[in-house]
Amino acid sequence: MPIQSHPRELILASTSPYRRALLTRLAIPFTVQGPRIDESPLPGESATALSQRLALVKASHIAAEFPEAVVIGCDQVAESAGRTVGKPGTADNAFQQLRDFSGREVRFYTAAAVICRASGFSGQALDTTAVRFRELTDDEIRRYIALDQPLDCAGSFKSEAAGPSLMQSMSTQDPAAIVGLPLIALSRMLRAAGFHLL
Repeated sequence: MPIQSHPRELILASTSPYRRALLTRLAIPFTVQGPRIDESPLPGESATALSQRLALVKASHIAAEFPEAVVIGCDQVAESAGRTVGKPGTADNAFQQLRDFSGREVRFYTAAAVICRASGFSGQALDTTAVRFRELTDDEIRRYIALDQPLDCAGSFKSEAAGPSLMQSMSTQDPAAIVGLPLIALSRMLRAAGFHLL
């Protein structure tokens, strides 16, 4: 049963089903609003800067529309060999991403921002997850893509599904972050914003 823990409305500025499922774990009532923003990287923008900027822009966009609410914005960007890697969109792009990742370490930067205009609260957090992929064959990559259909996931895999079968190792401070929302840092920010999570 959700805990009625705060007089302000909580809004998740994302239509991602993965983030919605993660936030549900905290047992706080919330609504969802999808921000319509340009997610293109700026010239020379690093993966860490891009993820943090987009999380803040998403939260700010919805907070401007709902100034009394506490708004959560989030974004995830992968980085491999110094290149920013986004969502593949197609099976061909997913195949190429995973082929490039084979035998390499890929870093996933998951940013969150929490804003309430009425109270003046603002907080940001960034989690880094390092994933070492094992050596993958083309047939394994094709079978994985057919199984998980990770076309809407940065880095072309789902850690909450069969994605761990692609990995050699994973290092993170928050296992939820790789799915799309750093719950440990988010819980800390929500408590600072006045929510009682337990």
